Amino acid sequence: MKLNLGLFSLLILAMLAALFAGKIWVPVDEIFGGGRGALIIAELRTPRIILGVIIGGALGLSGAVMQGYLRNPLADPGLFGVSSGAALGAVIAIFWGLAGEIWALPLFALIGAGGSMALLGMLAGRSGSLILITLGGVMLSTLTGSLTALVISLAPTPFATSQIITWLMGALSDRSWSDVYIAAPLIFIGMMILFATARALDVLTLGDVVARSMGVDMVRLQWQVILGTGICVGAAVAAAGVIGFVGLMVPHIIRPFVGHRPSALLLPSALAGAILIISSDALVRILPTVSELRLGIAMTMLGTPFFLFLLFKMRRGIM
Repeated sequence: MKLNLGLFSLLILAMLAALFAGKIWVPVDEIFGGGRGALIIAELRTPRIILGVIIGGALGLSGAVMQGYLRNPLADPGLFGVSSGAALGAVIAIFWGLAGEIWALPLFALIGAGGSMALLGMLAGRSGSLILITLGGVMLSTLTGSLTALVISLAPTPFATSQIITWLMGALSDRSWSDVYIAAPLIFIGMMILFATARALDVLTLGDVVARSMGVDMVRLQWQVILGTGICVGAAVAAAGVIGFVGLMVPHIIRPFVGHRPSALLLPSALAGAILIISSDALVRILPTVSELRLGIAMTMLGTPFFLFLLFKMRRGIM
């Protein structure tokens, strides 16, 4: 409880700081003045911050659930084909010239993420084999990445190619309230599905056989994880592009404070994911670059060394 309160307080502070941070620093007295500062806060930064909170929460929670379900500390939606499946769907929408339609990107991204997760579930079969899920995820990630590259190579104009590549880099810039209105309900539904897996994930730490003997429906749990993760990641990718490594880093940062019980990790991971995205987005806004650094690139630069650190740490543990 104390950890959750502390993380919530940090989230509020991060949101307040992000309101004023940027290429243009908005003084506090301008917020209620009705001038340019108030317009920047109301129409540009507030929807951007809210979108960052819900996307960060969704990605952090998805990573915690996947690590608990797969019992794999390296599990992450981006490493199991979910993010790349959602990206493929959204790229197809852009390729067909539907990016201007408000419904197109979310719909195609959800179809891509849902299709990837459904195929992953079918590959695993009714046994819910963790080995099959892991291998299937690697295969799906490779396949969807290749198909995305194919769509880019077939883009009809250089502008379409540039639009797709820029979108794939991931960012919260140029987002409006309409993006929030579309992404928020979908992510809320997905997060509720994932939170409902908490008890089953705790029992699953005792092993599949014990979990089944204690009444856990493994097939139902598998599809809860698939559906919840697919909705969360699909909506997040549709709203902001591909932002990787959040679901990998956040549970590892939080785990020393809560122990190894999966259910205790879920809410703190969601809060910490929101803090990470909001703080990173504020940082890329204030960096002295000619154009704003894309958030997806910043998270990759942060997440790759973290991933390598985990690999070396696990290697030392094995040796």
